[in-house]
Order: sequence, then structure tokens, then C-alpha cells
Amino acid sequence: MNAALFATQTPKSTAPHALVANGEGAPAFAYSGEHALAQYAATGCLNTTFYASAALQLDAVLRLCDATTPDFVARTALWARERGLMKDLPALLVSWLSVADPGLCDAIFDRVIDDGKMLRNFVQVLRSGVVGRKSLGSMPRRLVRRWFANRTDDEVFRAVVGASPSLADIVKLAHPKPTTPSREALYAWLLDKPCDRAALPESVRRYDDFRKNATTVLPDVPFLLLTALPLKPAHWRAIAERATFTQLRMNLNAFARHGVFEDRRMVASIARRLSDKKEIVRSKTLPYQLLTTLKATTALPAAIREALTTALEIATRNVPALDALGTTYVCVDVSGSMASPVTGARCGATTVTRCIDVAALIGASVLRRSFDAELLPFEHQVVDLKLDPDAPLEVNARRLAAIGGGGTSCSAPLARLNERRANGGLVLYVSDNESWCDARSGYGRGTEMLAQWDLFKRRNPHAKLVCIDLQPNLTTQAHERGDILNVGGFSDAVFDVIAAFLRSGPGPRTWVDAISATAL
Repeated sequence: MNAALFATQTPKSTAPHALVANGEGAPAFAYSGEHALAQYAATGCLNTTFYASAALQLDAVLRLCDATTPDFVARTALWARERGLMKDLPALLVSWLSVADPGLCDAIFDRVIDDGKMLRNFVQVLRSGVVGRKSLGSMPRRLVRRWFANRTDDEVFRAVVGASPSLADIVKLAHPKPTTPSREALYAWLLDKPCDRAALPESVRRYDDFRKNATTVLPDVPFLLLTALPLKPAHWRAIAERATFTQLRMNLNAFARHGVFEDRRMVASIARRLSDKKEIVRSKTLPYQLLTTLKATTALPAAIREALTTALEIATRNVPALDALGTTYVCVDVSGSMASPVTGARCGATTVTRCIDVAALIGASVLRRSFDAELLPFEHQVVDLKLDPDAPLEVNARRLAAIGGGGTSCSAPLARLNERRANGGLVLYVSDNESWCDARSGYGRGTEMLAQWDLFKRRNPHAKLVCIDLQPNLTTQAHERGDILNVGGFSDAVFDVIAAFLRSGPGPRTWVDAISATAL
């Protein structure tokens, strides 16, 4: 017998085999097919990331759909849209179901394809041919017609903004049947055909009047239908007054360019709305989106920036105080790969917010909300940084994100804690999970992160490890088991899953369990 091959192993070296390579070619554990699909649905925007092109992501998602059940695909689409607030991947999953299981597609269509943007996504996916269709077909056409039938004239008109395909293109493809004179006139107007102007919805008539003579009263129509017109400062002020919270947040620079903030009354009004808790909750704005606004806005009045900072504080109050039995250690990945855009790179539409910004914001939020917490930023090693938990979240997130650079060693924070013989109840990672600096030679015995976690568990048998992954990946450094949770995304829903995992009572214990419990 080969004594070396069958030597008695120490507990540190008996970790499960790491059978795959991650994006850096280092040992890692593969997610299950269901977990991997959920990871893509909650974090993927089908744009190029640090480790994968958009095309590779699309191929991975379609292969994962084929490898799982249509039932789980449907529940994942619902969870990603309703809880994760994602757009592209839920539309893709519904499109896939239109071929794989039309009945399930019918059952979830109205909940996932819930606005004009989602409808355009759904139709474009089908037209592209990637799911096996190159046209709508009878069943998808019926669903699209139902989408139109379930909406008022004004709701259809407000969905007109957007292209590729346009709403007019969708009307041509689906041929929804008008049931009222006003809907018949609206469809004709959309298709640029002769119509009974008197039967048009009032909002459409007012918009047409305004286009012909910009001195008339500004119509209450979709924001983007107006911005290409030759507007006066008074018109821009009226647009700002009518804008939704999201429209306000996304167009602050435009308002500044067009003189809206030269009116002190408008500054006060917009600042008040941006910091209004009810408006923030109603808009379903994610904290990272507010951070994006703060990063992207320039030369704004102090009152507006203060309101955005307040909005960020309000939005992160949904982050719960994590109920851990002991100290919470928050490990924020600040390595070089985390400098990639959190929603991926897309020509002309790449977000200014990076993975490291979102990780820093989550870390600062948990630090603020936890009674006993310690922050451990890491790259190839732990970076010593002391933050004030009571400082504004934007300030702490900016200080964390400024560290960025270096390689990735996910085991480094746990190794530091083991060196200190630290005790604690929860270790929370926010990372892209692509560890390589601590790679062991070969794939024989797990990952260094899992080995270090097992050492930590010897001192803290009740401790739990949670890994929040911000990117669409197929692997993890710590495979899921009773004391380890892997979850992906950057919405509040992530913390609901974590809270349930920490309770360890009745209900879902893993992220896949939580998605599987989604009602169809």
C-alpha cells in the first residue's frame, strides 16, 4: 500500500474535494444547477463582466435552464423579478418557458412581464431566436395581447418610450384587438396611421398639441417623450414637479443643465421629495442605485446632495440587525477584479458603480446595523482600516472602495481571525468569489477558505458563514452545508434569506429553498 497516498489526514486536510476551476483557474466548488441559475438571475444583466462576456453568460443561463426543471426556472424568474428587482434575466427565463413549458409561462407571465420595459425585453428575446423561436407564435402572441388588454389607454401610452423593439413594433407583431374607440385610435396613432383624433386618449391629444406648438401647456406624458423637444426653463421645472422619484433621481444632472435648480423653491421641493421615506419605499430604489446617483451627479446644490445622502441612509435601514450569536465579522473584497461595473460593461450604458462600491456599501450598512461587528477588508491579505460605524454610509463606502487593488485571497480574513483565536457567531463575505492567491496545489483537498473556516468552527461550533456573491458565477470557495450559505444579488431580498438562515428555524434554510418556496 502506498503509505503517502493513504496517510491519515488531519481535520484541516479532509475538506471535500474541489472538483472545478474558477475564473482564475484556481480550485473551487461548483454550485448546483439550481443554485447557479439563481446566481445568474439575481446578479446577471447579460453584460460583459470581469470574468465572462455577455455571450458566455447567455450560453450558461440557457444550459442551466435545460439542466433544471421548468418549475424551478419559473420560480427563479418570479423571485428575481419580484424580490431581486431584476429585468433582463427574468424576461429571458419567461421566454425560455414559452418553449419548454407554455403552461408555466402563462401562469407567471403577468407577474414577471409587468411593465413596458419587460414587455420589450420579452419580445426581443423571442425575436432573437436564442430560446428556439424566431417569432412570437400563437401562445406568446396571446400573452402579449393579454398584456395590452389588462392596461388602460394611459398605461399603454406611457409604455411607448423605448425601442428595439418599439411599442409600435410589438403592436404590429401581436395585433392586439381594440375593444373601444379610444384604443382603436391609440393603436392607429402608434402605427402612424390615420386615426379619429377626437377618439384619442386626452393625454395623446395634449402631447400632439404640444409637439406642434411648444408654447402650450406642458402635457402630463412620459418624461422621455418631452426631453427631445425644444423646452423652455419653465417646462423643465414642470417636468421636475411631475417626475416620479426614480425620474428625479436619474435626471438630476439634466435638471441642473436646464436651470431647474436656479429656482430656490424647486431646490427645496426636490430635496424634500428625494429624502421622503414613503417615496423611497414606493419607488423600490435599491441602495446601490442611490450610491450610483451620488457618484454620477455633478455640480448640484448642497441641499440636493444632502437629500441623496439622507435617502441612502433611509434605503439601507431595511438591512436587518443580523441576529448572530456573537461578534459579526464583515469581510469586504477590495481586490482588483471588484473594480468592474456591478451590472457589467455595455457600450454606451455602463454604470459608474463598481462591485467594490456595492460591497463597501453592504459592509458599511451591516457595520452600522450590528451591535457587535468588525470589518475586515481584504485583497491578497487583510487591509487594516478603522471605520466609524456612525459616520455617513457614503463616507464609509467611499473609504472602503478607495482601497481597491491587488489579488484575491478569500481565506485571508479567516486566517487573520484564526491567528487571533477570535470568537464570533457570523462571518459575512461580500465578494465576487474568485479567489486565487490562496490556491492550493492541485485539486485534491478543497479550498484554503474552507480549511480556515473549519479551524474557526472548532472554536465556534455554532458560528455560521454567509457568502454574498455580487457577480454571475458558477463556483464558490465554500460549498453550501448546514453552517454555510451562498446567496447572490444586491437587493434587500438577500438579507431576508440571510436572516432566515441565521434563525435556523422553520422555513427555507438555503437560497434555493427560498426560491423553491416562491408561490406560482
